[in-house]
Amino acid sequence: MTKIPWQQILSFTPQDLVKILVTAILIVVVGKVQLFSDRISALLIALPFTSLIAMFWMHQQGQSTQRIANHAEGTFWFVLPTLPMFLLIPWMLRNGWSFWPALLTNCVVTVVLFWLLVVILRKWGINLMP
Repeated sequence: MTKIPWQQILSFTPQDLVKILVTAILIVVVGKVQLFSDRISALLIALPFTSLIAMFWMHQQGQSTQRIANHAEGTFWFVLPTLPMFLLIPWMLRNGWSFWPALLTNCVVTVVLFWLLVVILRKWGINLMP
């Protein structure tokens, strides 16, 4: 594994601040939509805005099409272990669980499913965590 470039990761450029602002605006707009329609806000969140924005920024930074393709493919695989949470949380909340225990339980379930997916996909030659 290569050394993590922390100095690069923790330094912010004006372009990074624009990225933060655009992403934050998207989240705030969805939060505002939720005030009058939980279904429309759910639809907006289900759209892959974050991934599209990330790929747009990657392209703007001059990253290779191979890196963008790897990002898109990795996103597909990493989304799968999160999907059960969107059925389990509503079930738990409707069956007497309070918010924080339900959320914490779902975080643990998602981490376990994530690692199971990594192990299973390695057997088929797909290495999500090199």
